[in-house]
Amino acid sequence: MMMMKMKPPLSGLVLALALATMALPAGAEPPAAKLVADKSQIVFVTKQMGVPVEGSFKKFDAQVAFDPKKPEGGSVALQIDTASAGFGVPMSDAELPRQPWFDAAHFPQASFQSSAIKALGDGRFEMAGKLTIKGTSKYVTVPVSIAPAPGGNYAVASGSLTIQRLDYKVGDGEWTDTSVVGNEVQVRFRFTLAGLGPL
Repeated sequence: MMMMKMKPPLSGLVLALALATMALPAGAEPPAAKLVADKSQIVFVTKQMGVPVEGSFKKFDAQVAFDPKKPEGGSVALQIDTASAGFGVPMSDAELPRQPWFDAAHFPQASFQSSAIKALGDGRFEMAGKLTIKGTSKYVTVPVSIAPAPGGNYAVASGSLTIQRLDYKVGDGEWTDTSVVGNEVQVRFRFTLAGLGPL
């Protein structure tokens, strides 16, 4: 009888389990979304002799753990294959992975890692974080708009930011002359994401 009395009542066990289950979502990670690479793009625009020239990165990946309803707890990590940069011109494309530019042999990836995400309303967000190119890291703030993609269970995240290439030593040596290749580079992105969650 003593042993029976020491056991907690069944109703107490049920209550404890119920409370534990209710507590789980508070510490749960935001839902993970998957990047749909063939429906996504990263474009960069620079000026050569004053004329805008558009290029793109062909290979990149992202890890997105983000709830649009509670963005503060989310995170975004992006990795870009620097050797995949190109303007679609064979001579220029052969130069971009080399040492004065992206030096892909020593710095095969550029990356962005968010440190804070803030909702601005109407599907707009502000993502602050560290952008690393060619071994140099700078903190940037990226405005991002997220909208449902038509005809599917996808969302599209798009935005742009402007960086100075010389801050990251892209175009070193003789290419620091900004009258030939401009210092300002606009980066535009459009990421299609699966499983982001309701907007």
